[in-house]
Amino acid sequence: MSDTSFLSLEQLTLAYDDNIAVRNLDLGIKRGELVALLGPSGCGKTTTMRSIAGLLTPKSGVIRLDGADITRVPANKRAVGLVFQSYALFPHLSVFENVAFGLRLKKVAKHELEKRVENGLKSVGLSKFAARKPAELSGGQQQRVALARSMVMEPKVLLLDEPLSNLDARLRLEMRTELQRVQKESGITMIFVTHDQVEALALADRIVVMRDGLIEQIGTPEDIYNKPASAFVADFVGFENVFALEAGQLKTPHGLINLSGSAPAGIAGLAWRPNTVKLDQGPYQGTVLGTSFAGRTREYLLDTPLGPIKAEVDAGFPGHELGTSLNFNLPVEDAAPLARFA
Repeated sequence: MSDTSFLSLEQLTLAYDDNIAVRNLDLGIKRGELVALLGPSGCGKTTTMRSIAGLLTPKSGVIRLDGADITRVPANKRAVGLVFQSYALFPHLSVFENVAFGLRLKKVAKHELEKRVENGLKSVGLSKFAARKPAELSGGQQQRVALARSMVMEPKVLLLDEPLSNLDARLRLEMRTELQRVQKESGITMIFVTHDQVEALALADRIVVMRDGLIEQIGTPEDIYNKPASAFVADFVGFENVFALEAGQLKTPHGLINLSGSAPAGIAGLAWRPNTVKLDQGPYQGTVLGTSFAGRTREYLLDTPLGPIKAEVDAGFPGHELGTSLNFNLPVEDAAPLARFA
């Protein structure tokens, strides 16, 4: 593990009874990073977060924070904050008292407590809401109260469990901006768990894609989006036309089919986003199974000898009715090469 890691997970294995959830995981996170643990349900991302928080004791391995081994340090002594998906606010307490709750438990002096709560509310833009109860706040405001409550405890690492999943689309966009602002201004190391690839791409400095208790790929949002390492990652981040290669040909349900170009040497597969599929041209043919208007674009689902193909074109592209036969192309130069296919 790198010496520059502020938080490091070393050969971490996590289990519920005899069921292994995460196996031999190695991960280093730098001070001040905003990192997303991304993956489908059951991939081990929340289990990993619980172990960092001290809510789950590892079966084996080590967790180090700021140079100290915290593997078996109790949760309340770890300097790790946790913001739950449900916010977990006390409905009978004011915003001020919700934020102050942990500080009162630690018996922080009144003057210091008031200063930290006021600064915490200011940092999330809720100074004017200190006297309100949670029921008088919007979902986004409640999320910010939960964030301030953890921040005032001055944790070394802040963990967020699916932080935006309970918000509508407009509020999610606002809270993404708010989380980024708070994180950058405070410099706190932040890790959030999500199954939403758009959320991870928009927020994180680095993304850790997990699958079946293992790390599938680590990279910047640009790396994950443009250079998926495997078919799993490609599919998860929107490459909906994913093929294995065999002898330089596309492996399809109907056998091997020639590419319209030459594949790079030494790769296991190729993946195309719908918007890189070229319609009304090329060597392949398919039948329109479905079409939908999506504002600036129009989406097509084609039944083809290669299997189902999804294409996306500009809304001004001539429309095609169901059952229409179309030529199409999968340009090799527009495909993402995949190092692994399994």
